[in-house]
Amino acid sequence: MPSYEYYCAENGKTIEVWHRMSQKISSWGELCQLAALDVGETPAESPVTRLISGGNIITSSSKSRAPAEPQTSSSGCCVPSSCGCS
Repeated sequence: MPSYEYYCAENGKTIEVWHRMSQKISSWGELCQLAALDVGETPAESPVTRLISGGNIITSSSKSRAPAEPQTSSSGCCVPSSCGCS
């Protein structure tokens, strides 16, 4: 899921949240609910603007993994082209 930053002009705060690309956030109340934050003194209906960002995406394959070991032939040497050796 991508992360997005939203700005509220009413209170000057920027909040980062993660949600589906198809989901639209338009108010401070919606943003706070998604971020599990209290709306505080800012009216829940205050508009928010999604900021342009790098669009970080987290997937199940983004987890740290050990590098794959090179394939080896029966002689114990790596298979040509699998590790850059020839």
